[in-house]
This record gives sequence, structure tokens and C-alpha cells, in this order.
Amino acid sequence: MEPYVRKSFWMSALLLATAACATAPASRPVSGSTASGALAPRLAVDAFLDAVRVEDIQAMGALFGTSRGALRDTMSSSDRDAANQLEKRLIILQCYLAHDSYRILSEGPGEGGSRMVRVELVRGNERRQPAFFAVEGPGGRWYIENVELAAVRDFCGLQPGS
Repeated sequence: MEPYVRKSFWMSALLLATAACATAPASRPVSGSTASGALAPRLAVDAFLDAVRVEDIQAMGALFGTSRGALRDTMSSSDRDAANQLEKRLIILQCYLAHDSYRILSEGPGEGGSRMVRVELVRGNERRQPAFFAVEGPGGRWYIENVELAAVRDFCGLQPGS
């Protein structure tokens, strides 16, 4: 290999590796990670729906919150009832939002400084377009505060892929 080609190859490989390492952890929490939230509203929705898809309640919990941060982190550690309620909520959200695929349709302002991200969920032959409401929390991280469940109320009874 000529020196110029070899140098270009290694520089390209280094740039790709650096870009992958620089963006992956910050944009989507990894299962078992202590990081919460995402860097942007769309990234919060992406990561939340990815967690729904693989049925990862812990990752969903890292993204579900308020302007104070992830609910799992802001509730009192001694309040077992609150932790149980949060887990039940996340399981219900997982049922309603289970999907075969999704795509982000739009993002715009919501109420009180939130951002509304409209998503198309596909489950079998059915398509629904719920809105996700993301709020900015500590450290500029974004959390899913609310989801328009009325748009997907019949999804919970459908089987993915059917």
C-alpha cells in the first residue's frame, strides 16, 4: 500500500471511530447505564421507542421524567409505592407503544417550554400518530414527560407483526 493511501485509510478509520464513540453514549442510554435523558427531544423519543421495542423498562425509566430529571432518580428512595407505580406506568406505556417500526414525523413547540414530537408507529398493518412531549431537565438533558395515549389506545391488544 502506498504511504498516502495507507495514511488516508487510517485517518478515515480514526475519524469514523472517533465519531461513533463521541455520539453513541450521549444520544441514547444503554441498558444498565446510569445516564438519564438524551441530548435533544428527538433523541429522547428515539431512545424511548428503542427501549420500548426491546422491552427494556430500565432504559425507559432513564428517559421518562420531568424538568427535574428522570422520575426514577427524583422520587424518594424510601417511597416504594411510588417506585411500584412508576414501574406499572412504564409497563403500560410499553404495551401501548409496542411497535414493529416507527418514524419521526415532526417536532415543534409544546406547552410550557416542552417540545412536541409527532411519531408514526407501525404495528402489523396498523399505523398511529401519537405525540410525545419532551421537557428539558438538569444538564440540558431531555425527558419524555407525556405521551398522547389516546392515539394508540387500541395498540395494546394488537400483536406486533400481525
